[in-house]
Amino acid sequence: MSIIVAIILGLLQGLSEFIPISSTAHLTIAGKLFGLIDPNHPEQWTSFIAVIQLGTLVAVLLYFSKEIREIPSAFFRENLSSARKPLQVQSLNSRMGWFIIIGTIPIVTIGLVLKKVIESNITKDLLVIAIALIALALILALAEKIAKFNKEIDNVNWKDALIVGLAQCLALFPGASRSGTTLTAGLFLGMKRESAARFSFLLSIPAVLASGLLEFYQSLEYINGSDIVNIIVATVAAAISGYASIAFLLRFLRTRSTLLFVLYRILLGVSIIVMVWMDFIK
Repeated sequence: MSIIVAIILGLLQGLSEFIPISSTAHLTIAGKLFGLIDPNHPEQWTSFIAVIQLGTLVAVLLYFSKEIREIPSAFFRENLSSARKPLQVQSLNSRMGWFIIIGTIPIVTIGLVLKKVIESNITKDLLVIAIALIALALILALAEKIAKFNKEIDNVNWKDALIVGLAQCLALFPGASRSGTTLTAGLFLGMKRESAARFSFLLSIPAVLASGLLEFYQSLEYINGSDIVNIIVATVAAAISGYASIAFLLRFLRTRSTLLFVLYRILLGVSIIVMVWMDFIK
């Protein structure tokens, strides 16, 4: 892998991680086109993707730095100190701490159970990715049609957090998109688009951090000196482009629907099917 390819992969990761178009789909297509995915050792590619996701985690931490400081502080103060308060009267930041914990439990549990499947060749299968792209696009379109858009992030409750957390588990399958599944769930629950996206980003932090660190540790045996340079470059590129994509999406969703992403997912999914059928890409 050259430095240029590493930059391209990092930019793809950052731009597509937060926009609901599936970073896995874009990286898998790029990986196959560049000949980087070894069918005999698919776990190496899975590890690479998980590690450069740490770049997008940095982007979230920087963009939501105020919330990242205030949520843990309020959570510990209102739950574990002498000033402990009943949940129903806790501040939004403290309750958000509970909601992130509740929403993270499903993906941690299911992720550990399905770890071997996630690292297998099936998660790099382009037809599987194409079907997931199109299927979620249709579900997102349905959510847009029936959503009430009347719930702000401060109206989220523990049931909402659990449902969005369960939806996040669908992102373990290629082409689904973490931001796409959680945003869609938020819309079905009546959240405003920007509120659903904000909650989605905050909820992603523990899962991305845990998976990235775990995959990094497990991939050390496959990494040599040149790999480290490429991983660092790709991760930095992912952080920069990820920050830009967060800012873009939140600004976009204040005044627009997700129809653009629905159409893009369908177009990309159909294009993948055609390319596979024509044997242009395998």
